[in-house]
Amino acid sequence: MNIAITALVLFGVFAVLLILGCPISISIAISSIATTLVNLPWDQTSFIVMQKMNSGVESFSLLAVPLFILAGNIMNNGGIARRLIRFAQLLSGRIPGSLAHTNVLANMFFGALSGSAVAAASAIGGIMAPMEEEEGYDPAFATCVN
Repeated sequence: MNIAITALVLFGVFAVLLILGCPISISIAISSIATTLVNLPWDQTSFIVMQKMNSGVESFSLLAVPLFILAGNIMNNGGIARRLIRFAQLLSGRIPGSLAHTNVLANMFFGALSGSAVAAASAIGGIMAPMEEEEGYDPAFATCVN
């Protein structure tokens, strides 16, 4: 099959689905499957799609992220996060913007303990974001600092 026709089908179906208001992820999936169906018979297409879906699920890095967030929530409920925040507040002192400094220090300490930046951001951010908003910080700034 000609590569120009393949590209036309891929981008044409994608554009039509976007114009119709279909979500981007579904538009990408449908346009990819339509392009594969134009180029290959149904049995080969179904085999390739199932093989790619299976290899995508077997990713250990995708499994690690929710488990690190779970570890962060367990440490948060155990009180480690609050103790680290109090320790970071002692170190940052009473300087202007000390709550943002406390957020960075607490994330650094929590990340060193848990081994995951994702767990640190979810655990410390859940505590620090309301504290920062209460002190008058912009929510976007608090999220960026976290």
